[in-house]
Amino acid sequence: MPATTGIQLTVWEIGLWAVLLTCAVAFTVNTVRKAVIHAAPDGGRLALQAPLGQRDRELVKEPDATFWNIFAGLVVIVPAVVIPALGSPAVGLLMLFLAMGAAATAFAVGRKLEQKRQNRSGFTEAAARHDALLARWQRYELDPAKGIDFPGMSDVNVPQTAALVRALQEAQRCRLTAGTDYARAVERLDVAMAEAEAAAGVSAP
Repeated sequence: MPATTGIQLTVWEIGLWAVLLTCAVAFTVNTVRKAVIHAAPDGGRLALQAPLGQRDRELVKEPDATFWNIFAGLVVIVPAVVIPALGSPAVGLLMLFLAMGAAATAFAVGRKLEQKRQNRSGFTEAAARHDALLARWQRYELDPAKGIDFPGMSDVNVPQTAALVRALQEAQRCRLTAGTDYARAVERLDVAMAEAEAAAGVSAP
């Protein structure tokens, strides 16, 4: 009985692995890029330390989600390179080059989108105003004394605080998404912040 020389893949099977590899690499690079943006100051990441049950969990970028997204990408990427290589080292090398090309392309496209996002009219001014509002809100989250004096700022059962949470989410989304009215979202956040503070009994500055 003749010995099996290795895994034999048809052209269609190799093409399928190539498509899966390209998609998985693009997905993984995009996930890493977004994680870096959220972790950077420009990403406007919200570092909440109070109990999560008191506010919308979507404001926190879960590290576990990033890990599992990257893991899911690698689960496809590794077999998509290794399996064709078992059938033919040349095909495996071709898949490796394809993965590298897909990663470079995904990174370049992501970088261009990021530049487009930051080049929006009024972005710098809106980002500075947004950062100031985030710092203002985080004082209620991170300062125990303010948390005791103004518990309403952390209570999403208060309508004005719930509206503030939604405004925070919208401003964050607009900051990270090209083609959105970021300046308008920051304006609405400013109004929501003032209304939440008034409802919580914070004296006007």
